[in-house]
Amino acid sequence: MNAPKASFTPRRLVAAMLTAGTLAGAGQALADDPIKVGILHSLSGTMAISETVLKDTVEMLIEQQNEQGGLLGRELEAVVVDPASNWPLFAERARELLAQEEVDVVFGNWTSVSRKAVLPVFEELNGLLFYPVQYEGEESSENVFYTGAAPNQQSIPAVNYLHDQVGVERWVLAGTDYVFPRTTNRILEAYLQDEFGVADEDIMVNYTPFGHSDWQNIVSDIRRFGSEGKKTAVVSTINGDANVPFYTELANQGVDAADIPVVAFSVGEQELTGIDTAPLVGHLAAWNYFMSVDTDENYDFIDAWIDYTGDEEAVTNDPMEAHYIGFNMWAEAVRKAGTTDVDAVKDAIIGVTVPNLTGGYAAMMPNHHITKPVLIGEIQDNGQFDIVWQTPSTVAGDAWSDYLPGSRDLIADWRAPMRCGNFNVSTGSCGGSTAAEEAEAALAE
Repeated sequence: MNAPKASFTPRRLVAAMLTAGTLAGAGQALADDPIKVGILHSLSGTMAISETVLKDTVEMLIEQQNEQGGLLGRELEAVVVDPASNWPLFAERARELLAQEEVDVVFGNWTSVSRKAVLPVFEELNGLLFYPVQYEGEESSENVFYTGAAPNQQSIPAVNYLHDQVGVERWVLAGTDYVFPRTTNRILEAYLQDEFGVADEDIMVNYTPFGHSDWQNIVSDIRRFGSEGKKTAVVSTINGDANVPFYTELANQGVDAADIPVVAFSVGEQELTGIDTAPLVGHLAAWNYFMSVDTDENYDFIDAWIDYTGDEEAVTNDPMEAHYIGFNMWAEAVRKAGTTDVDAVKDAIIGVTVPNLTGGYAAMMPNHHITKPVLIGEIQDNGQFDIVWQTPSTVAGDAWSDYLPGSRDLIADWRAPMRCGNFNVSTGSCGGSTAAEEAEAALAE
C-alpha cells in the first residue's frame, strides 16, 4: 500500500518556505561570519619595544590574506588585546580571546614567562597559539606551535661558533631573570662542560630583572672576568628594553667585540633602532633570519612591510619571519582541513611546508616545532647584520634537550596514536607532568 502524499495547504506551504528561507539565511550568515584571529602582544611596558611590531606584522598578514579572498570564503578579523608586559595579565587576556571573543587562533607572546602563564588557559579551553620567539625548549603542548627557535636551533649553534671559529674559552652567561635565560643557561652550562670540558671557574652567570638600567658594575665585572688570559665571550639572553643601556654601557667602558664579543639571542634589527650601533660593530646575534638575507622572498616581504607601515626606514626581524611562517602554516592547515575547527587544524598542520624568507622551506614537525636554518650575524654601523656563518641546511627543532638528565630520553609526537608531548623512549611510555603543570611549576619558581 502506498503511503499517502503529504497535503500542502497554502498555510503549510508558506510555513515550509519560511523555514527553508530561515535555514538558508542562517547558513549564509554562518558563511559570512569572520574568522577571528587573536593577537596577544604587549603594546606597553618593558616588552613593547619588541612586541608591538609583531602585532603590526600579524595585522599586515591578515590584510594580505583578505586581499586574496580570505580563507574558506570568509574574511579574517584581527582581535587585538594588550597584556602590557604583565605576565598574569597575559593569562587574563588569553582567556578573554578564547572564551569571550571566541577567536579561532592566537598569534602572540614573547617571553617564556608569558607563554607559561597562558599555557594552562590554551590547554583548558583548547585554543591554538602560534609562538614566534626563540625559547628554552623543555616543553611541547598540543595547543602550541613553536615557530621560534629551540636551543638546538640557536644557542647551541651559537656556542659552537664561538668555540670553533672564535676560540672562546671563558663564558659569561648574562640574562634577564626569568624562565628562558635560566633554562637556556642550564643547558649551555651542561653543554660547555660535557662537550668542551669547560671548568666551573670559566663560566660566569649573571641575571638582572626586566627593565634593568644600571649596568656599570656588571660590565666592569665582565671586563675583569675577560682580562684573565683566556678568550672570553658574553652569551646574552637579556630581553626587552634593558638591552639599550646594556649595549650603551659596553660602549662607555670600551668593551670591544674584538676583545670580548657578545652574542645575543634577543637582539635584532628592531632593538638596534634605539641604539647608536657604531661602537657595537662586530658584536653578534644568533637568529634564523636577518633583514639582510639576500633572497627575492625577503625583498618582497621588506617591500610589503615598508608599504604597510609607510616608513621607508622600517626594519624586519626574526620573530616577524616566524609569524610569517606560522600564519601561512595555519592558513594552509585551515585550507587542508576545510575548517577552522581546532582539532582538525591540529591534525592537518603536521607536515605542512611553506616558504621561509631565507630561500628555503619550513616544515611543521610532529613535536609542533619547525625546521629552520641557523644564522650568525655581525652588527654593522647601519643597524643591520652581516651574516658571517650559517648552517648548510635547515635544522629540526628539539622540544627536549639532549643535555639535561631529565629530558634527554624524551621526545614529543602529537600524531595519532602517540599524541604525547613527553614520551620516554627508555620506558616506552608517555609520562611526567603535562605542559600546563610544568608551566605552573615554572611560574612558581
